[in-house]
Amino acid sequence: MYEILAKEVLAPTIKRLKVKAPLIAAKTEPGNFIILRVDEQGERIPLTVADYERENGIITIIFQEVGYSTKLLGKMDKGDFIQDIVGPLGHHIKLDGYQKVVLLGGGSGTALLYPKVRGFSGTEAEVISITGARTKNLIILEDELEQYSDRLFIATDDGSYGHHGFVTDILKDLLEKEGDIDLVVAIGPVPMMKVVADLTKKFDVETIVSLNTIMVDGTGMCGACRVTVGGETKFTCIDGPSFDGHQVDFDELMNRLNFYRDEENLVYANVVEEEK
Repeated sequence: MYEILAKEVLAPTIKRLKVKAPLIAAKTEPGNFIILRVDEQGERIPLTVADYERENGIITIIFQEVGYSTKLLGKMDKGDFIQDIVGPLGHHIKLDGYQKVVLLGGGSGTALLYPKVRGFSGTEAEVISITGARTKNLIILEDELEQYSDRLFIATDDGSYGHHGFVTDILKDLLEKEGDIDLVVAIGPVPMMKVVADLTKKFDVETIVSLNTIMVDGTGMCGACRVTVGGETKFTCIDGPSFDGHQVDFDELMNRLNFYRDEENLVYANVVEEEK
């Protein structure tokens, strides 16, 4: 079992946990993820490793409470134990060989963005980060992103902080004004990543997206996380989670992500009823 060493509320429904996991911390690289179960009856949840401390054997996970299992995880506190954690899983992102990198995250996707920003900051590349949310109090990890970024831009849908609009507005402006961007990394809601990929394709800029698909075993055996990339079937757990954004079939991905929405809502409604 894995002990929770610290808990922090970053924004409404978004939590950060530091967890003792020495073997995972020793091997994790930017872009890797874990799969955990809160308890013996829990479902398996894939979460990106947001940070890691090799010397202390600690990993950090950041998640948004959107369904039953993440809400259950969000109720846990310092001193509690998570039943199972498997990882690190997936391929870590290639960091070397770039001169100017733009990394953008939307909503809780910023948690997945942060380890990549930190990773690129250790290279020769200029690191430009863009983060956004619906409103100011949902912006997370601003200080951490600023620490590892050469430039940081912030956008909010309602204009309460930073640019009034979307992260893609800022990206479009950078692509139009700065012709030397050689990589864009996008993490967040699937519609946002699709817009990013469509935009960067016009400028012929390499684009990597990190996909958060439905996942069960994390070993490529169940097929639940399959996506179509370049006309071929890939498995997010073993082939990803990062893929060429210009090759991903985003429409198919959005349909698959909504496949169990009714069942998830039913489970959550039953739990809420039981708690009354």
